[in-house]
Amino acid sequence: MSRDLFAVGVDLGGTKIATGVTDLEGRVIQRIIAPTEPEYGAEHVIGNICRSVEDAISRAGVPRDKIVGIGVGSPGPLDPRSGIVIFAPNLKWKNVPLKAMIEASTKLPVWVGNDANLAALGEMRFGAGKGSSNMIYITVSTGIGGGLIINGEVFEGTSFIAGEVGHIVIVPDGPRCGCGNYGCLEAVASGTAIARVAREHAQEGMAEKILSLAGGDPDKISAKIVAQAADQGDEEAISILNEAFTYLGLGIVTLLNLLNPEVIVIGGGVSQIGARLFGKVQEVVSKRAIKAAVDVVRIVPSALGQDVGLVGAAALAIDSALNR
Repeated sequence: MSRDLFAVGVDLGGTKIATGVTDLEGRVIQRIIAPTEPEYGAEHVIGNICRSVEDAISRAGVPRDKIVGIGVGSPGPLDPRSGIVIFAPNLKWKNVPLKAMIEASTKLPVWVGNDANLAALGEMRFGAGKGSSNMIYITVSTGIGGGLIINGEVFEGTSFIAGEVGHIVIVPDGPRCGCGNYGCLEAVASGTAIARVAREHAQEGMAEKILSLAGGDPDKISAKIVAQAADQGDEEAISILNEAFTYLGLGIVTLLNLLNPEVIVIGGGVSQIGARLFGKVQEVVSKRAIKAAVDVVRIVPSALGQDVGLVGAAALAIDSALNR
């Protein structure tokens, strides 16, 4: 096939839709950010997606017959074969035929995948995991998600939920997780968890610097504010981050011992804390994981940043259309 072909990637989130046109090397030529507006229902959201797709293609100046198709990364669980989103709580969706509805509107082929899986695919094809065959992508943000690449392919599992790294149980009697379980990695190491611990400490009079940076309002404490306090040398903030990143490291130890990847890519907003996170994770991994797994793995930040979702979705379209 000609190299002057392009793909569209759509990263569907609870608050915004990121849509981009890429070339076959994953370079973003045009991107559009639009509101999701899930409160108006699935048809409205899908209308927003389709308008964003048409707008991105138009602004990119790409001939429509050069578009190989559209990849869509969606929250799930979903069935990638049928393109039906089975359940997406943030969108209030149940059994929405996402693929069929976008195809009917755009008249372009559409492939749908789990958003975290596609982020992993994007990093493997075009980002920090390029050239690897066995890779794990972890996003540490409001929650913790992940995607698994095994032998060069996204591993989805029997019922398409593989890669839920945020729900590895780390502290059996730990805080309740949004999934209903207790002590999940997400409940002890996500941005939400960091902010929760800091608020608890502030209410006990143990986090004066953090509270000060939040304007004296515990409800305004965020992981970003905790990181700011840590950067200013606040011992309480440093301790809170070290605990969270130790838990993250322990989760990664489990993944290393189980799957023996070449690369672990960490993205998401909390990853922007940078050396403090990566240093602690590497320390824990070096001490606790099997040496043969540690010796071959690179633990690195995302190379695709905020574009990881749409580039990963475009990668799905490229791989599917070109039968890679």
